[in-house]
Amino acid sequence: MFRFEPGLKVYLHREPVDGRKAINGLALLVEQSLGLDPFAPAVFVFSNRRRDRVKLLLWDRTGFWLMIKRLEADRFRWPKDAAVVELSVEQLHWLLTGIDLAVMRPHPQRHYAKVG
Repeated sequence: MFRFEPGLKVYLHREPVDGRKAINGLALLVEQSLGLDPFAPAVFVFSNRRRDRVKLLLWDRTGFWLMIKRLEADRFRWPKDAAVVELSVEQLHWLLTGIDLAVMRPHPQRHYAKVG
C-alpha cells in the first residue's frame, strides 16, 4: 500500500458526492464547497452516499491524482463533525483501512477467490 508524507494536510468532505464526479468536478467542490485551494499540498477525501467508495484528490506539482477505493462488503465510517474535517495522514490511513475513527475498530479482512 502507498503512504502519504506525514506533514501533508488531509481534508475530508463530509457530505456524499456523486460517484460520477471526476477530477474537474471534485476540484470545483474543493473550491466552492470547502472553500479551499485544490492546488494546495493537501489530500481531499470524498465518499459516495453508501459510504462504500472513497475518492482522494491530490495535486502533485504537474497534475492531479485521483485515487478510488471500493469496499466489497463493508462501509467507511465517516466522521460526523463540522462540514470540513481536517485529519492527520495517520487518521486518513486508518480510515482507508476501515478503522472507525470514533471507536478505532477495523473492518474484517475479506478473502475472495474470484471477481464474478
